[in-house]
Amino acid sequence: MKQIALQIGRMLYQLPARILIGLVRIYQMTLSHLIGRQCRFHPTCSEYFIQAVKKYGAIRGSCKGILRICRCHPFHPGGYDPP
Repeated sequence: MKQIALQIGRMLYQLPARILIGLVRIYQMTLSHLIGRQCRFHPTCSEYFIQAVKKYGAIRGSCKGILRICRCHPFHPGGYDPP
């Protein structure tokens, strides 16, 4: 009984991160193809966002991902930038 409660708690804890990753995956499958791949970084900004959420959690990973997206503009040289 205690193990089931721990599994449910773990699932609920991971739910926000899974939702965020799902939204980014939907973006990758839809809008990314329409807009075109123009990211200046490796990994791309969307992949960076996913990796950051997996590594740091939903809140901190989202903040890091959003900051990375803000750096992705024509005046920034880009390059290799892991989370």
